[in-house]
Amino acid sequence: MNHPMMKSMTVVVVGGGVVGFSTAVCIAEALPYCSVTLIADRFTPDTTSDVAAGILICSPFPDIPLEQQQRWFKETIDHLLAIAQSEQASEAGVLLSSGWQIHKELPVDKVPFWSAFVLGFRIMTDRELKRFPDHKFGQAFTTVKCECSNYLPWMEKRFRKAGGQVVKQKVNDLQELSSQGYDVIVNCSGLGAKSLVGDSQVYPVRGQVLKVQAPWLQHFIRDGEGQSYIYPGMHSVTVGGTRQVDDWRLEVDPEDSQDILERCSSLEPSLSRARVLGESVGLRPSRKNVRVEREMVLLGSRQVPVVHNYGHGGWGVSLSWGTALEALGLVRKCLHERPPRARL
Repeated sequence: MNHPMMKSMTVVVVGGGVVGFSTAVCIAEALPYCSVTLIADRFTPDTTSDVAAGILICSPFPDIPLEQQQRWFKETIDHLLAIAQSEQASEAGVLLSSGWQIHKELPVDKVPFWSAFVLGFRIMTDRELKRFPDHKFGQAFTTVKCECSNYLPWMEKRFRKAGGQVVKQKVNDLQELSSQGYDVIVNCSGLGAKSLVGDSQVYPVRGQVLKVQAPWLQHFIRDGEGQSYIYPGMHSVTVGGTRQVDDWRLEVDPEDSQDILERCSSLEPSLSRARVLGESVGLRPSRKNVRVEREMVLLGSRQVPVVHNYGHGGWGVSLSWGTALEALGLVRKCLHERPPRARL
């Protein structure tokens, strides 16, 4: 039941990447009595999410219950599968993608924690592995690919339709939001959380990718270490990559590009004939454990609940909807516990 007092509740979401927009949409659609504003200094195509190939797979975080991580992944892939199977698929940039994840050594986890939620997961046969002589084990499955250059504008449209407001502005410090009197602040600032909330546990892992024209490639190939990958998409094939810890360089490194093309061509020789369409760099907002929790923060003279949802590393797209639903649950808790604001 809509509480009559609650019509005027205001929520601000800081961050315009896939986590910020997913969270803002979840809140705006689930809580019609809330007025939701999303503030960010960068939007598509200038976000980290735009560089991501957006293929749904994941590595586990060490200190978060595995069931919770499974739920986040399942909620995200189910949400995206529904879009992939709708007439919105091409506009939203969400498609099914089949392929192989291959390993040079036997992985600890032959069956990863997300294997039940992708489609048709199985261990590769010797015959399939034959074309990858350096790799002795592999997994074959169909998953979802979510291309953020389409998905983010589509999500923004969905957010506005639910009554959301979008503001382009850099927030340097949560204190800057205190004068607006928001009931809840939701922090989806990714790598920005390092300065925004002073979290020293957030660090960049630099990723460089190339987009190439190779329409004959129909299957993804990912080296299990996550260093080399080939992801065919709607308009081009994304090939990568790098995992450079604590590297803040946003410029394209030609040596990295050369190295990526060599590594990927050894997995897929026909790539040596593909035309390079573009190169880009993104800084993964990494953290030992993704942070999805709430805390009270003193802003000016009042205590304001802040819900954090950041530190997804390379798995922002893969966990976006699940962690957004988690954050929504925390926002609901904050609103239900709000003391009525004094009307002076």
